[in-house]
Amino acid sequence: MTERKAPARLIWALGATQIIGYGTLYYSFSILAPDMARDLSIQQDRLFGLLSVALLVGGLFAPRAGKWADRFGAGRLMVPGSLAAAISLGCAAASPNATTFGISLVAMEIASSFVLYSTAFAAIVQVGGSKPQRSITHLTLIAGFASTLFWPLTATLHDYLGWREIYLVFAILNIAVCLPVHWWVGRLPRDAPEPRASANQSGTTAVRPETGPAFSGVFILMLAGFALEGFVLASVLVHMVPLLTALGLGTAGLMVSTLFGPSQVASRLLNMIFGGRLSQTVLAVISAGLLAVALIVLMATSPWLPGLIAFAILFGLGSGLASIVGGTLPLELFGRQGYGARLGWVTAARQFSSALAPFAFAVMLGTWGVGQAVAISILGGAAAVGLFGAIAVARYRATRPVAGPFGGSQA
Repeated sequence: MTERKAPARLIWALGATQIIGYGTLYYSFSILAPDMARDLSIQQDRLFGLLSVALLVGGLFAPRAGKWADRFGAGRLMVPGSLAAAISLGCAAASPNATTFGISLVAMEIASSFVLYSTAFAAIVQVGGSKPQRSITHLTLIAGFASTLFWPLTATLHDYLGWREIYLVFAILNIAVCLPVHWWVGRLPRDAPEPRASANQSGTTAVRPETGPAFSGVFILMLAGFALEGFVLASVLVHMVPLLTALGLGTAGLMVSTLFGPSQVASRLLNMIFGGRLSQTVLAVISAGLLAVALIVLMATSPWLPGLIAFAILFGLGSGLASIVGGTLPLELFGRQGYGARLGWVTAARQFSSALAPFAFAVMLGTWGVGQAVAISILGGAAAVGLFGAIAVARYRATRPVAGPFGGSQA
């Protein structure tokens, strides 16, 4: 398969599976949770606690899934992932009690390691193409409609079906749509691995794992930055409506929160059009900076409605960029070789912090109040900016020409 033919078909096909995957495995949960809690005779906060545990277990499994994607091919790995997603949804639908349901949730989160962004990004990179970073951006733009489609779809289905029947419908979707697409992706030939000394897509030499301490330092900085960013995102998104209400916005808080989704998609579209002029390291700094600035605007302007609208838009823009650079920054820094494994660690870092963030933010809200809780989130966003900025400085120093003994530069 040539580089010219593959990307469009591949991106649209994977985009459809990402919409279904995120919609069925993630976004439907919050809509169905009240019905689930009543049916399983469990408090709703305990139900979300089960989800947090499942996210942590899924995060532990993500690096292993990434290594398997490198070894066996990401497309091939997505085929059993589709089966696992369907089976786990079916088991959740048939759960007689909360314990069985919790085990099914864990299985769903493990399955997500095989079928969602990290593996889909690896599949794009492995198939090849001259601009995989741009292809990743296109994929996130398509997948960004998952919440827009599945929140109303799940709510509409819930008018006629119970949560168990809906989960069975979603299981069928994963089998009927995602499985054939992933089987096709798995049959596509993989691009030959790039030479260790080759240049990355931005034209500069990518840092290689074989460089030892330099790799470890940059990689740890990157993981810490993504973990902090994930913490800020998960903290605010889960509590956005009650947070805006507590700040005096009242029922208008729900309206303001709806601006987040379109802003997230808009940031991906803007990045697709104009982002090629910036390195992914710079985009990582911008994404974390937008989150911190959005929260500063929130505290400085509440309960002034225009200011809160600006907050929702800025936060959505930052979130949209964050989902892109999670896939493109490791590619820019370290190249294609071992990309799946590194993406697995990125997923793990984000998933750990995202699983803990809602509970931690709720404790901060209850203990210290809105002002201090948001202030801590601002510090987290600022720290992420600092970490990504340190990567940018390290990368600049690594690629800067070395002065020769007579003042010239050496290759």
